[in-house]
Amino acid sequence: MTFKLGMIGYGAIGKHVEAAGLENIELVSVLVKRPRPDGKLTHEPDRFFAHTFDAVAECAGHEAVRVHGQRVLERGADFLVTSVGAFTDTALFDRLLAAAKANGVRLILPSAGIGALDILSSAAVGGLESVTVTVRKDPSAWKGTVAEKLVDLDSLTAPHTVFDGPVREGAKLYPQNVNISAAAAIAGIGLDKTRVVIVADPTITTHIVELEARGAFGRFTFMEDVAVSEENRKTGKLVAMAMVKSVRQLASTLVVAA
Repeated sequence: MTFKLGMIGYGAIGKHVEAAGLENIELVSVLVKRPRPDGKLTHEPDRFFAHTFDAVAECAGHEAVRVHGQRVLERGADFLVTSVGAFTDTALFDRLLAAAKANGVRLILPSAGIGALDILSSAAVGGLESVTVTVRKDPSAWKGTVAEKLVDLDSLTAPHTVFDGPVREGAKLYPQNVNISAAAAIAGIGLDKTRVVIVADPTITTHIVELEARGAFGRFTFMEDVAVSEENRKTGKLVAMAMVKSVRQLASTLVVAA
């Protein structure tokens, strides 16, 4: 049986999902912002939602989650959200969870750009004391964000912390850069108790993410050092790869690290 997939957004992540040519998965339609000369791509939400999907993958940003998330779930499709930072809005999160429950479908938060969420969510079962996510990217990744008001990104010669505080605030301030911290928070001790440290670092050319957690299980640390996407310097190549994995598992007989 062919699994029918819809997708919202066709950028650095969406194009890689389509190019993967996943077995038993048919990409039925893609919702984009502007008209494009491609039969599967549409900028008209009504035309997109006229299709029947088993799941819809969001690869477009916080606004796409707010505008289209409930409709996806009410149409009977699972909803995979990469822009997890949208859920700093508790009312939105609760509304989508209620819609998923009412329609017998799932709100799925893929691992996307961060690993160790399986360990973190397992540790949360026994109780967590603290979780800190540190995100380090080169200054160009912070262009177009509030970091530009805090420091001259072009003249940085040493790492500069542009935010240190709860994920709920940090993910809201940097919606395109630290969705991974929101995913870690929801997997662990929540958006208000999880700390995120955001660093503009001119000494690196990659994206470095560190996760540290302590709890009844003990302590663990996780670090990833990933190449930057050519299409979007705010995201790493791993995000698209991880999304391909998550979509593939929707129709796979074998599921690893569920």
